[in-house]
Amino acid sequence: MDLTLATREVDGRAIVAVGGEIDVYTAPKLRDCITDLVSKGSYDIVVDLEAVEFLDSTGLGVLVGGLKKVRAHDGSLDLVCTQERLLKIFRITGLAKVFVIHDSVGLAPGA
Repeated sequence: MDLTLATREVDGRAIVAVGGEIDVYTAPKLRDCITDLVSKGSYDIVVDLEAVEFLDSTGLGVLVGGLKKVRAHDGSLDLVCTQERLLKIFRITGLAKVFVIHDSVGLAPGA
């Protein structure tokens, strides 16, 4: 399955809606999207994972790399995720303590 990305801006924050599978083949597309946003001056990003069906370690690495990029500019990279199977991955890896994870885009500050 392919990866879909839709980016929009809400109240100065970039919202990236991700769909499909984030794996070794598709993760570079997400990395490029986040890198592009940061290079254009978007340092507050919300990644909406609600339509993601699969996430592997490569995808986690891209999200962590994105977080490092925005933090270098005193920004934030929050996640939107309610899917238990994805939340479990964040808990097991300890990344649930690293990322701010919201129940909906509307609950993310500024969104």
